[in-house]
Amino acid sequence: MTQMQIGEFEEIVLLTVAILNGNAYGVSIIEEIESRLKRKVSLGAIQTVLKRLEDKKFVTSEFGEATNVRGGKRKRLYEITTSGKQVLNHIKAQRNSLFDAIPKMVFKFC
Repeated sequence: MTQMQIGEFEEIVLLTVAILNGNAYGVSIIEEIESRLKRKVSLGAIQTVLKRLEDKKFVTSEFGEATNVRGGKRKRLYEITTSGKQVLNHIKAQRNSLFDAIPKMVFKFC
């Protein structure tokens, strides 16, 4: 993998796709982010990031089954790839390394 750096919002979306584990689509991703992070996001922003993550081979997508609830429309479901898991592991290791380097006294009074 050549690129191990992704933006903050890309990281949040990629983590959310992993959390949803096979049930990740535009609206479910928005609901999960808003619920967990109390952060408002638009469908357009999610779709843009999902396309970028798919171009980078960090997620794949396929259409699910049509449902009556959606008026016969199919959902595009996203799944994290091995490369996506690797980039998240790399980011986690970097962040843990930085947190571990903080002197213990910095958090003593928090």
